[in-house]
Amino acid sequence: MTMDTADHEQETEPRRRGGLFRFWGEVRAEARKVTWATRQEVTVSTIMVVIFGLVAAVFFYLVDMILRVGITQILHALGGR
Repeated sequence: MTMDTADHEQETEPRRRGGLFRFWGEVRAEARKVTWATRQEVTVSTIMVVIFGLVAAVFFYLVDMILRVGITQILHALGGR
């Protein structure tokens, strides 16, 4: 059984070690590359999320009320209290 040269090279290559400071330096470098949202974009997005959340809450409340009244009427018609 022979070993491929690629496999052999991977085994002999030393592992890179940089430590915690190197890791944080690389994290900061990557964070600088990010295109961050502006304050206005964040504000508009937050307002949209709140509005859609309220609309969804009202919608599900109304659906719940309609289903509760409808099921109550059906149960009363079938001989419930």
